[in-house]
Order: sequence, then C-alpha cells, then structure tokens
Amino acid sequence: MSDTLLRRPIVKDRPVPTQRSVERRDQDGKVLGTVDLDLEMFGIEPNGPVLHQVITAQLAAARSGTQSTRTRAEVRGGGAKPFRQKGTGRARQGSSRSPNMVGGGVAHGPKPRSYAQKTPKKMIRLALRSALSDRAIENRIALVDSFTWESPKTKDAIAALAALGLDGHVLVVLSREDVVARRSFANLQNVHTIVAGELNPYDIIRSEWVVFTDATLPTTPENTEESA
Repeated sequence: MSDTLLRRPIVKDRPVPTQRSVERRDQDGKVLGTVDLDLEMFGIEPNGPVLHQVITAQLAAARSGTQSTRTRAEVRGGGAKPFRQKGTGRARQGSSRSPNMVGGGVAHGPKPRSYAQKTPKKMIRLALRSALSDRAIENRIALVDSFTWESPKTKDAIAALAALGLDGHVLVVLSREDVVARRSFANLQNVHTIVAGELNPYDIIRSEWVVFTDATLPTTPENTEESA
C-alpha cells in the first residue's frame, strides 16, 4: 500500500439529501398545488451537535452581561481600622469593607462582560439548514402564497391559522413589505413573526410550525440563479 493511501484522511459519507414537498395554499386554506422544497435547505440529515452549539452561542450572545458587584476598593467607607490590632481575641482586621466582613466588598464577583461566542459561518449555515430540515421531516412546514389583507386585523390572522390547521407555537416568516400581516399577528401570543433575513435556528426549533410565503421560502443561491 502506498504512502499516499496511508495518509489519506477518512471522510464520512454524507447522506444523500431527501426530496421533500409541501402543499401550497392561500390564506383561506385552499390548496393551490404542491411545491418541492429545496434539497439543500430542507432535505439534509439534521446535524444535532452543530445545531446545539449554534443555538447555545445564540442564546449566550443574547445575554446582556450587565451584572456587577463591588469589590472592597469600590465599597464606600472602611478607611479606619475597625478595632485595635491586639487584645480583642479576634482576628486582625485592617478594614471593615474586606470581603469577610458584613457590608464589605465581594470577592471574585461578577463584572460586566460579553458572553458572545465566535461561531464559524459554515456552522451557522449548517445549523439553519438542519433546523429547517428537522421541521420538514416532521411535516411542520406550511407554505402560503401571500397574505393579502388590506388592513391589520387580529381576527383575520386567527381565521388564517384555523384555515391552515396550525396550532401550538407558530413562526411566520415574512418579508419587510408584509407590514399588514406582521401587525395582524402581533397580538397573538402563540405566534412569532420574523423577517426572512433574520431567520435563525433557535426560533425555528422552538416553534411547532414554520410558515413561509412564496417570497420568503428559502432556496440555495445556486437554485435561485438557475430559476432566474
């Protein structure tokens, strides 16, 4: 056996993407047809470890990190020696604001900091595709041609969810132009709306249903160029 074969790294075979489809409906629940979902976005085998790491980093970055405690140098007072050095039977103290005294500073306490973690872009993209594929495997993807309400009304949003058969926590992915739809869903506690460009693994995984419109259905850049 040659040295080249001995040095060749072992690459794990990736599962072939599975073609999945979804019914395309209007806002009244009428079936308009069937759409094949993008293979690379909805057809891969979800990568659990990468998905977990990216979501953990996303939640960590959302922490404010503003908690703070005062050290003995920052606590007010403590300039005078609390009692004499000898003769009291107590341990000697130089300040009443040391960490072992009541009212003193905090030793090794929290200080303002950033909890953000550096995550490679490839991992973020893989986590997003894994989250979308996970919902596609469970048939939890819904596709609506568009929301054509003329004015924001919560009852219209409730009627649309009922017509589409969506229950539980629902994530509705809209474009920036869908202002009326966004305001219609705003008062529903079990519905979260998000702009397509801000779609992330955490919001997908925590939702039981993910609703897309024709304008927001994700596709890979290659497929977008071919369809154009």
